[in-house]
Amino acid sequence: MDYKVLADLIFPDAKEISYYEEKYPARNLPEGAYVTRFAPSPTGFIHVGGLFGGIIDKKLAKQTGGKFILRIEDTDQKREIENGIFQIVNGLKGFEVIPDEGAISEDEESGEYGPYKQSERKDIYQAYAKSLIQKGLAYPCFCSPEELEEIRGKQEQAKVRPGYYGVWAKCRNIPLEEKIKRIQNGEKYVIRLKSAGREDRRVEHKDCIKGKIEFPENDQDAIIIKGDGLPPYHFAHPVDDHLMRVTHVIRGDEWLPSLPLHLELFRALEFKLPKFAHTATIMKDDDGNKRKISKRKDPEAAVSYYHEQGILAESVTEYLLNVANSNFEPWRRGNPDKSVDEFDFQLNKMNVSGAVFDMVKLLDVSKTIISKLSAEEIYNKTLEWANYYDEELKKLLEDNREYGIRVLNIERGNVKPRKDIAKWIDVKDIIIYMYDDKFAGNTEYEFQKVNDKEEISNIVNTYMEKYFDLADSKEEWFNKIKDLAEELGYSREVKAYKQEPEKFKGHVGDVSTVLRVVVTGRSNTPDLYEIMQVLGKDSIKERINLFFK
Repeated sequence: MDYKVLADLIFPDAKEISYYEEKYPARNLPEGAYVTRFAPSPTGFIHVGGLFGGIIDKKLAKQTGGKFILRIEDTDQKREIENGIFQIVNGLKGFEVIPDEGAISEDEESGEYGPYKQSERKDIYQAYAKSLIQKGLAYPCFCSPEELEEIRGKQEQAKVRPGYYGVWAKCRNIPLEEKIKRIQNGEKYVIRLKSAGREDRRVEHKDCIKGKIEFPENDQDAIIIKGDGLPPYHFAHPVDDHLMRVTHVIRGDEWLPSLPLHLELFRALEFKLPKFAHTATIMKDDDGNKRKISKRKDPEAAVSYYHEQGILAESVTEYLLNVANSNFEPWRRGNPDKSVDEFDFQLNKMNVSGAVFDMVKLLDVSKTIISKLSAEEIYNKTLEWANYYDEELKKLLEDNREYGIRVLNIERGNVKPRKDIAKWIDVKDIIIYMYDDKFAGNTEYEFQKVNDKEEISNIVNTYMEKYFDLADSKEEWFNKIKDLAEELGYSREVKAYKQEPEKFKGHVGDVSTVLRVVVTGRSNTPDLYEIMQVLGKDSIKERINLFFK
């Protein structure tokens, strides 16, 4: 009696593996093309670390003329949530991480190497598990949960490594005839790898990011087919990556401890080994201490946070590429207007240790990107965001599109455009004072150096009586502000005031600040001349009357 009898008993309907090798042939791609895959489980929102990996996978496949696959690892069906795949697909789509093949919705997929949901690949896994049983490299294990717990307890008492290996692998050496009889008697079982490894032997491996690494061989008889007939990740991933012809497995370094097992499985299955690249965990600075970014503690860990805040997808992508590749920042400085698609991403330029996620830096990146957009683009993107998250802002913008664009166009289109918008949630506070019905009755005047009521009244009245004219050019307007300052005892130039402050009440900036606060209610705004041009004469007069009331 040989192992084939056992294999046929366990998997009587499994096809020969040659069927799948022919069905999923080598890809016809350019030399050097990367085939990458992002393989999340549908168990909740996409973590920023997952997005980080997906962006890298997509970038490398695209720049080498390869393929990027979205595969759904749903073999742990107890943890699966409703609409989990939809959340994954939509979460990635929001950041332009769109797969070349794989899942495209909860029930749809595209590509010739599917199915791309692991739960639909059961027959494939069983065929390869059967081939291992036939070669004596896998076996049925009948241990109950209670027996496994008993083994673990004995290992703790003996102070040895926990696990199912060596002398602790109770079912490994059960005679073949007994295995067959127990299966025929209806006993429950799982299928385990019969490991050929030994912990006292070392394995060397070259990782695309971490370089040469060394670890003990795997000696665990890991489960490859569970009691429900599906595999755990450890077995599904080699089979899927082989048949989908994945060239580069890029994943978080939390998978490094599993690498010895995966290497053994690739060898046992006689598959060509893909290149592995283990990315460093994204960290968070917590009062000077580095820790892993957390779904529980950090709202920015969920990609939904960026949509809710209105942070541009391009900003997040660019920032994460900056985190990923050490040469991205100098490249961006030298190529401020190029698309990130033109950046040559390299795995060997990735950080070996965890990079700290810096929200301040991300928002700076976002400000720069938004500063390059036209007022109309900002209007459209803000309105799109407000449709979901801010009814008041939506109404402000929709009620007068032309005015909204004019407001957003203040200090845009010049050599140094304004950089005060980092996310769409900021926009309402930045522009709301430009709307008269929101300005009236909601203004706390933020006067600075000049705060005497009579002096403020004198500056405002003199300006309106002698100098106010919206037909003035910007240069004419500013010269009039200087004339006003001089007439009222202020220096025309800041420099002159600093040289002889005792001669003046203040300088021209102090005078313009008074006008700014009366007209806008704020001491810090974009260019006052442009603000007044947009507000118009009637609005300015109304605001001045409101101030005197």
